[in-house]
Amino acid sequence: MRALAVSTVLALGAVAAPLATAAPHPAVHAATHSAHSTHSAPDASALRAAISGLPDQDATAALVRVGGTSGSWHGVAGVRDLRTGAKALENARFRAGSTTKVVTAAVVLRLAADGRVDLDAPVQEYLPDLFAPNAGAFPDPISVRRLLNHTSGLKPGTSWGADFEEAYSHRFETLTPRQVVAGSVAAGRAHAPGTVQEYLGINYTLLGLLVEKVTGRPFAAGAERLVLRPAGMRHTYFPGTDPRIRGPHNRGYQLSGGKLLDVTEWNQYDRLAGGDMISTTADLERLITSLFRGRIVPQPQLREMFTVPAGIEGATMSAGLQRFTSDDGKVVWLKTGSRYGYNSVVGATRDLSRTLVYSVNSTDAKGEDMNAVAQRIVLATLKNLD
Repeated sequence: MRALAVSTVLALGAVAAPLATAAPHPAVHAATHSAHSTHSAPDASALRAAISGLPDQDATAALVRVGGTSGSWHGVAGVRDLRTGAKALENARFRAGSTTKVVTAAVVLRLAADGRVDLDAPVQEYLPDLFAPNAGAFPDPISVRRLLNHTSGLKPGTSWGADFEEAYSHRFETLTPRQVVAGSVAAGRAHAPGTVQEYLGINYTLLGLLVEKVTGRPFAAGAERLVLRPAGMRHTYFPGTDPRIRGPHNRGYQLSGGKLLDVTEWNQYDRLAGGDMISTTADLERLITSLFRGRIVPQPQLREMFTVPAGIEGATMSAGLQRFTSDDGKVVWLKTGSRYGYNSVVGATRDLSRTLVYSVNSTDAKGEDMNAVAQRIVLATLKNLD
C-alpha cells in the first residue's frame, strides 16, 4: 500500500499501561436461556471457560453472545479500563472493523432489489470520475458483483502506512475514501476481474462511494435507512472523522514496545463502508438474524450472500460474508473484523440454529495469528452444534 505523505501530527502523547497480566482478574458474568428445540444448546461451561482469566497477555476484555433455536448464552469478562480495573461492560460499543462489510453488502443488495443498482453493471459507469485518471489500466469492466465478492482484481488503496507505529502517528488525521481509491486506481489492476479472489478493503470503499452516488446522500445515511433501522440496531453508528467512541465502551489497547498503548481514540474515516462502524454485540446479533430471515434483503438478492463465485480456486467469500467449514463438516457463514484494540465476529448457520457474535479487546488485533481468546470462543461455540 502507498503511504500518504506526512502532514501535521497531533502530539497528544501515547497512554502507556502496564501489561494486562498485572491487572485484576474479575469473574466471568454470564447468562443462559434455554429453548425447546431439536438442536443441542450452547455449551455454557465451555463458553465460560473460553473467556475466563481476562485480562491476560492476549486480551483485556471479551463480550460474547451465542444464540439460535436451541437457546442462548451471553457473557462478559475482563476490564473496561486497565488504569482503574473497572469491570468490562456487556453493553459496550466497540469498533466493528470489517464486520461493517455485512452492512455495506446488505445496503447494495437492497438497492439492487429496488432496481437502483445493477450487480452486473461496471462500477466504472457509476463512478467514472474516479477511474478516468488511469482508465487505460482497466481494460475490462469491474462489475458491482465483483466488488461484493472480492474478485475485482484491484490493488489496495492509499493508507497511512503498513505498520502500527506509522499508522498510530496519524490516528487523528483524516484520509478520505476518495483518496484511498485514487491510490488504488493509480496503481492499476493486480488481476483481470473474476480470475482471483483476494480480500481487500478497497472493494468496499468503492461500494460505499457507489451508494453515495446512487442515493445522493452520505453512506451512513443510506446504511441507517436501509439496514440499521430495519434491523433494530439502535446503538450502531458511523463516526465519520470523530476519533471517539460515543457512549459506553471498553477501552482498546495495542501491545507495542513491551507496553500497552491506549488506541481507543482513532479517526478511521478512510475505512468508512469497509470498516468504520461502531456497534454492540446485541446489535450485530440483530443484524445477522434479521438478514438470514430475509427481513433486510429480499430472498432473490439475499442469495448473493450465500453464493461463493464458481471456478476460482480457493474462493470462500460471498457478498459480505465468508463460508467457514469445520473439520466435521459444519458450515457457518461469518465475517470477522479487526481495528487496533478490537477484534470482532458475526456469524451463523444458514438456518440460524446457532449464531455467534463477539468483541474481543485484543492486544494485537491486526496480528497474523488468530487471537487466542477468540479462537477459544469459536471452538466453544462449535461444540454441541448439530
